[in-house]
Amino acid sequence: MTADIGFGAQALAVYAQNPFESRGRLYPEPESPTRTPFQRDRDRIIHSSAFRRLKHKTQVFVYHEGDHFRTRLTHTIEVSQIARSLARALRLDEDLAECLALSHDLGHTPFGHEGEDVMHECMAPFGGFDHNAQSLRVVTHLEQRYAEFDGLNLAWETLEGLVKHNGPLLDPDGAPLGKFRNSELPFAIRDYAARQDLLLSTWPSAEAQAAAIADDIAYDAHDLDDGLRAGLFAIEDMREVPFLADILSEVDGKYPGLEESRRIHEIVRRSITRMVEDVIRFGMQNLDELAPKSANDIRMAGRCLVGFSDAMTTAEKEVKRFLFARVYRHEDVLAVRRLVARVVRDLFTRFISEPDLMPKPWNVGLEGLGEEATARRVCDYIAGMTDRYAIEEHRRLFDDTPDLG
Repeated sequence: MTADIGFGAQALAVYAQNPFESRGRLYPEPESPTRTPFQRDRDRIIHSSAFRRLKHKTQVFVYHEGDHFRTRLTHTIEVSQIARSLARALRLDEDLAECLALSHDLGHTPFGHEGEDVMHECMAPFGGFDHNAQSLRVVTHLEQRYAEFDGLNLAWETLEGLVKHNGPLLDPDGAPLGKFRNSELPFAIRDYAARQDLLLSTWPSAEAQAAAIADDIAYDAHDLDDGLRAGLFAIEDMREVPFLADILSEVDGKYPGLEESRRIHEIVRRSITRMVEDVIRFGMQNLDELAPKSANDIRMAGRCLVGFSDAMTTAEKEVKRFLFARVYRHEDVLAVRRLVARVVRDLFTRFISEPDLMPKPWNVGLEGLGEEATARRVCDYIAGMTDRYAIEEHRRLFDDTPDLG
């Protein structure tokens, strides 16, 4: 591996993001005497209103279905733990990796991906909805707590990683990539990019890449866990996935007759361990081959360096296919998704036609906003709701609120 940079007791690789060489904040502030810029960002994220609301936002199972299923908050904490582990092993800045893990879902709507799908449908005339772009909007505009600026005024590296942790959003000529290839970048990203250049055509830092793959690892393993505990499939069903079958055989061989709850836990934790160790091995291999001399070399590498090997990529896709069929498309889950979709759609339709029904401060200054700006105000309001609050708002406005219990 390449040489180290010493920061007190911590030694980072030369390709890690040096917190003392940050590109700064949109609104300049005096540096903290006790925290690096990324430690300060982490603290601002944790103390934000949007972070607290994750406690009552759906991951897969809606809040009423049980206290032991993951919420957006518990998922986020699990992602941050994995991201820090990856960063530590690869000698990256753990605080930046943690920042990005903690902030990656701040823009999610209530009711998980169903809420996002409905919001995208409702906002289609105005460019659609993307939770990643909404996360940027939350931390740069919607969190209004500080006296001197809107948003959290996070460091450039945090915003960059938040926006493009899954890869470049633009090609070198400025054309949108990936899911935006046939459209345009979401409003929130275009709006902020006009104020601060986040280098949207390059790859993000290695810390952002670690946070992105940590998200995949966490939700794969824990959706398996929640699906099993919800009874959506049986342990033996996992044998149809070679990666899981191998782990199951390993567990049963070492602990024959193990009670089901412990058996589930062994499967889940070994899944996480195998995936994490694969990313570390493959990441080290990639970094040794490239021999980057700076964090900027990571951005200019032209490919992801912190991710799964080819073999694990195949295995992980098989896990995702299993989860799609057995969990996300399970009739019990779909039945609830249909109900909550109506809640989000009803709220959007009512507030668009009667925006003054939104409470303060959302209903203030609506005169002369125009259709698109009004729709964005409504979208921001609904996207920030918890599951519970969305149900309460529906009950306030409608007489036929679905019974999720």
